Amino acid sequence: MPGERLDAEWVRSWREQADAALTKLMQSFLPTHGFPPGHNAVTLATDDSHQATDALVDLTPIPSDLTTLYWVISEASLSDVDNGYFIHSPAAVAEHLREYGPAPIDGESIALVFASDGGGHLFAIGDSGQVWKSTTASWFDDFEVAASSLQEFLEQLGRRIANQP
Repeated sequence: MPGERLDAEWVRSWREQADAALTKLMQSFLPTHGFPPGHNAVTLATDDSHQATDALVDLTPIPSDLTTLYWVISEASLSDVDNGYFIHSPAAVAEHLREYGPAPIDGESIALVFASDGGGHLFAIGDSGQVWKSTTASWFDDFEVAASSLQEFLEQLGRRIANQP
């Protein structure tokens, strides 16, 4: 919901649901697909990832929802969900920000790339709270709205995990 801030308890609940769906997916993956699954996990935040989040906040103003997300989870690797989805660690986000700068999205004073898919498309969250997806596998091409909020983005991702054959 636009205007509402992401709640840490909601993220914890989302992570538990995603973990349960991933467990079910991994149990049926080999018989369904004929080859073993790759690495699929939503990793809980640690002291190290909290320090990396603090360092990212010191580097640039970041949307508070991203801070909330990183306070609960440090990253996600969902290599077998659709063509793959990856929520980057706060350390990786900081490294990419230093190397490439913020995503160039009109109307956003800053947009941080925090995730990608297996096709190389990038996901950025702007200071508006919207999540944007690159139209190509590039940091510098157009981005289009993928979700109205980080919560909506995570809900979409959760449905993809749960509905993966």
